[in-house]
Amino acid sequence: MTAPLFLFDPTCDDTPVNTDELHTGWKLTLPAHVRKHALQVLRLQEGDHLQLSDGAGLRIQARLEDTSSGLVEVTAVGKEPSALVKVSLVQALAKGGHDEQAIDMATQIGLNAVIPWQADRSIVKWKADKMERKWGNVLHAACEQSRRAWLPTLHSCCSSRQLASYCRGQSEQGNLVLLLHQDAAQSWQQVRSRVQALSQQAQEREICVIVGPEGGVSDAEAEALVAAGAVATRMGANILRASAAGPVAISIISDWLGRFDHVPGSLQPLAL
Repeated sequence: MTAPLFLFDPTCDDTPVNTDELHTGWKLTLPAHVRKHALQVLRLQEGDHLQLSDGAGLRIQARLEDTSSGLVEVTAVGKEPSALVKVSLVQALAKGGHDEQAIDMATQIGLNAVIPWQADRSIVKWKADKMERKWGNVLHAACEQSRRAWLPTLHSCCSSRQLASYCRGQSEQGNLVLLLHQDAAQSWQQVRSRVQALSQQAQEREICVIVGPEGGVSDAEAEALVAAGAVATRMGANILRASAAGPVAISIISDWLGRFDHVPGSLQPLAL
């Protein structure tokens, strides 16, 4: 069974860790919030294995030595490279928690970045501090659940006008923006060649998926986004919920990119 993973901040937590000195055999004390989760919630025992990550590629494998102090011994440590082709999700705010369900599942699949979108038909309104904290917690929990060493980046909420500007910038940089739209003429299969062509460029690229709210993307928004460089497409005949469209699209794209072919192996030496 894969050892549970816990995110922590090596510099700001109550037990700072100098990552430059990390090596096998190193002893460190778990931060209070990690210790509480590992010992009180998951009930790990002495001798059990766990993982720690800073959410920026660092992965520490360790063995719990002392439950009273939270002392662990490092058994392996490494730095995982970031994805060459990143996949991001522009998720329109949706009622009933469907937007949070979407970013939760997409993170488990392998999402690299999230952009909240205050769409014209979004009933929910973005409240910066509260919503950023709430969405951040969802990403944090999903990252730990899926044992990821990279925490998705949460960008600021954007308006439809700002999203059009973002699409224009992505297009100018040679990246691909996909607008999921029920009235699109371009089939999902036609998108495949675009994704594969992008992945073969051997340089950093980004594929962005835009998902509207429950009422869908308005005609005005769709026209503006397509004019700014987005590619409007649809996935078959079924209309998916706001909570499902993004994760389904990202699953298929991840398969096209070969992400599901990767089998975890031993950690590479730490190279910061």
